[in-house]
Amino acid sequence: MHLFVQSLYLKAFVAIRLSDSMKIYTRHGDTGKTSLLGGERVYKNDLRVNAYGDIDELNSHLGLAATKADDIEDLKTSILEIQKHLFQIGAALASPTPRPSVSEDDVRVLEQLIDRATEKLAPLQSFILPGGSELAAQFHVCRTVARRAERSIVALHQQHPVDEHIIKYVNRLSDLMFTWARFANHMRGVADILWQT
Repeated sequence: MHLFVQSLYLKAFVAIRLSDSMKIYTRHGDTGKTSLLGGERVYKNDLRVNAYGDIDELNSHLGLAATKADDIEDLKTSILEIQKHLFQIGAALASPTPRPSVSEDDVRVLEQLIDRATEKLAPLQSFILPGGSELAAQFHVCRTVARRAERSIVALHQQHPVDEHIIKYVNRLSDLMFTWARFANHMRGVADILWQT
């Protein structure tokens, strides 16, 4: 029996034909082009592809962070919800026509997560360097990838309008990653590394 499946990240959002088993390779991207949702073919360095590619990378880094947070169940649960939102954002960015992804309420949830973690931390008196515990370092990687994703999305937005909630969400997400890096060090009993000249 043949099935048609739309794969969001695997094989760049192309509807592919499946037979008895799904093939990982399709050869459709061998010329340096990929398909957006809807079927339009673009080069793999297209602004839209860069934007959803950065979101995909961020999602993968968050998945790694979750594996290092086994002892902090609330954190793992929140990471999973964020990963679901990032998947929706990736699909929205891969579509030339507007589609829903995240809302103002989703942005507020990130702000609440920032506020809850900040309540448990000492006031920030200095710039800090990425590092400390392994989990904190991973959140700093997530923070920097989120910033790059934000830049890619803004570059896309200058050419093709992007839902403002996506831009807000990714901006707030980088703030959350910074806060969670500090929170991870706090939970591990490791001091933040202060920047000193």
